[in-house]
Amino acid sequence: MKVEAKLEFQTSTAPKTGADLLIDLLIKEGVETIFGYPGGAVLPIYDAIYRARGSINHVLFRHEQGMIHAAEGYARITGKPGVVIGTSGPGATNLVTGITDAMMDSLPLVVFTGQVARSVIGTDAFQEADVMAITTPITKHNYQVQSVADLPRIVKEAFHIASTGRPGPVLVDVPKDISSEVLSMVPEEVSIHLPGYQPTYKPNPLQIRKLADALPKAKKPVILAGAGVLHSQASDELTTFAEKHNIPVATTLLGLGTFPADSPLSLGMGGMHGTYAANMALYESDLLINFGARFDDRLTGNLKHFAPFAKVAHIDIDPAEIGKNVPTQIPIVADAKVALTMLLNEADQSPECGEWREKLAQYKKDFPLWYNLDPNGMSPQWLIEAIHKVTEGEAIVATDVGQHQMWAAQYYTFNKPHRWITSGGLGTMGFGFPAAIGAQMAAPDATVVAIVGDAGFQMTLQELSVIYERNLPVKIIIVNNGALGMVRQWQELQYDNRISESILQTQPDFVKLAESYGIRGAKIDNQEDLVASLPELIAYDGPVLIDCRVLQKEKVFPMIAPGKGLHEMIGVKPQ
Repeated sequence: MKVEAKLEFQTSTAPKTGADLLIDLLIKEGVETIFGYPGGAVLPIYDAIYRARGSINHVLFRHEQGMIHAAEGYARITGKPGVVIGTSGPGATNLVTGITDAMMDSLPLVVFTGQVARSVIGTDAFQEADVMAITTPITKHNYQVQSVADLPRIVKEAFHIASTGRPGPVLVDVPKDISSEVLSMVPEEVSIHLPGYQPTYKPNPLQIRKLADALPKAKKPVILAGAGVLHSQASDELTTFAEKHNIPVATTLLGLGTFPADSPLSLGMGGMHGTYAANMALYESDLLINFGARFDDRLTGNLKHFAPFAKVAHIDIDPAEIGKNVPTQIPIVADAKVALTMLLNEADQSPECGEWREKLAQYKKDFPLWYNLDPNGMSPQWLIEAIHKVTEGEAIVATDVGQHQMWAAQYYTFNKPHRWITSGGLGTMGFGFPAAIGAQMAAPDATVVAIVGDAGFQMTLQELSVIYERNLPVKIIIVNNGALGMVRQWQELQYDNRISESILQTQPDFVKLAESYGIRGAKIDNQEDLVASLPELIAYDGPVLIDCRVLQKEKVFPMIAPGKGLHEMIGVKPQ
């Protein structure tokens, strides 16, 4: 039955502005925290925030990039949309990187941007930017409010779209005269009806049956677990399914934590810098069951050599991803949790794959992750292992992008979901530190560690003000190799060692920088000092910045070079 949206009006006890209405609607949606930065076009909204103080928490960041990455970290931990407010023009365009990052990694955001008044839209007015045109390709949906009466519907739809189906960012552009308009009759909340947006949560039972029938025929099955498992809160079901049928599990970069890393069935991360066992399992398998991963190029390598012997089953809530990159014999459009629940009930027979498990176990034994300890310096891989040991593997870890990101993915192993925050699809430098701030706000009692590079940290370090002002106990660990490490690694391996603009000739004194913000700082350049001081620094009741000087020329291995298949890894442990 078709249900039409209905809009009714009620008499207000006192005049309200459109901005007051907007803040009321956010409170009704359960929004507790806003990540924002004021400006001319959103001054009416900030005036309404002032009037609503005590009902909603606004966090002032120092740059729009920082605040939207913080909203991403908040969304990753809570599963709820991160809410962002920025002004028009440069305020909105400064959000573009974070919006794209959230779109690539399927993170729910609701982003409100100010806009010039409707009467001057299109005239190149001061701080005007065509935000709708700019963000159409990088949002799940976007709106420009043309009437105050539309606000209740638009806000409700925005939160619904951002957080259902495949999550993603939704932008709402609010002209200044809309938020300034005074109302004597306040529109009530509306019911929404979106006939063109109906995500499929329940799978086709026939497709589930096909997958159940394929299980006992497989000799070399492997499960690939992606971020879709986390979004659907399906880690328990995935673990139960894998253990019930004794199927080995590889994860994507964003799927870390979906399956306990200490399980005998765990193969670790697959892809460009994945483990030998995970990549060979994907390459040699005869049944590949993908839950919530999109088969991106950093996972697959050369598609001609990706799972060439496997029947592929792909379970994804976004039908556009199924068959997009990898031919799929058993397509299942569904929420991962719903599909796994049905599979647990439907699939009674397990594959007979004991020899396969033994082979993969031998791969893990013969070709583990490895590195050399240097007595004259600190190995970055060892540093990550030391962080894992001190935090007992229980920290929420946010990273920037580059070598330190891959070392953290390899060596900080996760046994629980929702502990790992990183920029996967877009690979955004400057992401890690502000994302850790959002995570700390989402989980105030958790140990949150931002593992960042010395280059990426300098892109958003101004948000040190935020953790000082709010005494957020984020622990910032700079893996400082004085270089754009991953760029340098590629130049060494792919460009005949022509090191072009990837060495940082000058850097700030990070300890003095931290102290200038009122934050405790420490510099450590050897393993002995780290062992002695790290437990106390992690336990410190407040924010800490630790500048760890590591070996500059270390590389991330294994590695799959561009154009190569998963079976053509370089840097595998020497025999």
